[in-house]
Amino acid sequence: MTVIDLPAEPDLARMGRERGARLRSAMTDQGVDALVLLGNTAVTYATGVSWPLGDSGLAHVDRPVAVVTVDDPWPHLFMPFREGSSAESLLPSDHVHPPVYLEYDEGVRNFASVLADLVPEAARVAADELTGAMRRGQKALFPGGIPGDASMVLAQAKLIKTPDELACIRAALRITEQAMAGIEGSLAPGMRQIELSAGFVRHAYEHGAEANVLDPIWQVMPDSREAGVWTTHGDLALPLLTTERELARGDVLWTDVSISYAGYCSDFGRTWIVGQDPAPRQRAQFRKWWEIHSAVKDVLRAGATASDLTRAAIEANGGTKPWLPHFYLGHGMGVDPAEMPFVGTDLGEEFDEQLVLEAGMVLVLEPVVWEDGTGGYRSEEVLVIEEEGWTALTDYPYTPYGD
Repeated sequence: MTVIDLPAEPDLARMGRERGARLRSAMTDQGVDALVLLGNTAVTYATGVSWPLGDSGLAHVDRPVAVVTVDDPWPHLFMPFREGSSAESLLPSDHVHPPVYLEYDEGVRNFASVLADLVPEAARVAADELTGAMRRGQKALFPGGIPGDASMVLAQAKLIKTPDELACIRAALRITEQAMAGIEGSLAPGMRQIELSAGFVRHAYEHGAEANVLDPIWQVMPDSREAGVWTTHGDLALPLLTTERELARGDVLWTDVSISYAGYCSDFGRTWIVGQDPAPRQRAQFRKWWEIHSAVKDVLRAGATASDLTRAAIEANGGTKPWLPHFYLGHGMGVDPAEMPFVGTDLGEEFDEQLVLEAGMVLVLEPVVWEDGTGGYRSEEVLVIEEEGWTALTDYPYTPYGD
């Protein structure tokens, strides 16, 4: 383990400049002259303006849109509500514009004339989303041809985190951990899952969260696969929706929550037991999880491949994969709760062999240990990859299994 020097408080203006430079560098590398961004987290990354959503599925009309050009250090932001936002403090006034409504044909026609003033006709443009109206008006909107995939540019730019980005992630994690400590301290038989969710969200906002990113998960794990929810892949079902189910003494809970701070996500996962201490077999599962977790961290450093990590995990687990097949051994995190790098996915071994980890990447490790009759064990750890190792951003105990 190494220790990195992070600012006590993130400098949002500096973070925006450095992210912008990374984004334009990725555009140059991939031969893209302009980006048109509609996705909430993509706009946040490009502009620095956080746009918390209660339900992203309902934000398809009044949402911000960003345009980034490779030769302009400032992005253009089109947003519905500017009063009280950070747009004017982060961007020049001539780069903050009234909203555009790209779900409607008229809105696309209006945006096409605006875009023509910002982007030359022959420019190579990439977009992260296209609405139906944008597809219908594609020739006017993108006269240079069908736009490329902006997600590839964003993925490259977001891989390496700046110190200010890491400070935002650390702050999001501390908020989450403070909120979860209150929930763990009150956990008792008879409580309902939805009561845990309500308590967590309240505590998280009290401690400074800007948005709740994930519907909180308090999944009661079955004693056996056979007793659990049926799945097409034959493995454990995760995550399941939170309900009004009352918790019983001895229930094994797999928790998973995420909030955002300054546009950056946290990720928290622990295994708790309701109203009692773990049995010896359950403590043994935790020790096995720790062995796997430690084996992966032993090989985690800049220059290692994703395959180095998966091989270490499999070897420590006696030759079988210690993670859920429909998830992964590890994933990145930033403005999205799960983003590149992904380790141990169904993209296959060739993908893992070619994925070389670099200093400044964030990796959330989440191995799983399962044994029928115990409810299993799962926890998540957020790590920053360093040249000679890693730095842990997670700072929460493993109670009731260990410190």
